[in-house]
Amino acid sequence: MEDKELEEIRKRKEEELRRRIFGKKETIIDVNDSDFQEEVIERSKETPIVVDFWAPWCQPCLFLSPTLEKLAKEYDGKFILAKINVDQNRSVAQRYGIMSIPSVKMFKKGRIVGEFLGAIPEPHVRDWLNKNLGN
Repeated sequence: MEDKELEEIRKRKEEELRRRIFGKKETIIDVNDSDFQEEVIERSKETPIVVDFWAPWCQPCLFLSPTLEKLAKEYDGKFILAKINVDQNRSVAQRYGIMSIPSVKMFKKGRIVGEFLGAIPEPHVRDWLNKNLGN
């Protein structure tokens, strides 16, 4: 196994242990090409997953990210925010046809149920969440 894979496995196991010991709900995770299937598709069968496709050079991404993170914490487990850097994870970005960022998609039961493009204002993100979460 590569060092990167081992590090990802270690981080995932540490988070699982932390959740079991402290009972804290996980609201924000980083995902990549190698764990996307498990962390997004499979987990969305239990809890909705909002995926933020972003890149560090993208100014609108840097504007939207704090809003998504704030709402993930505020909604306290009603969804999990999964962040994926498209520069480092081209396979998933290509699979989902990401041509513009920020691109946000909600997965439920393994399928995309909603999406939006661009850095939209917080009230619009909140409305989008409520609509797609069924609130």
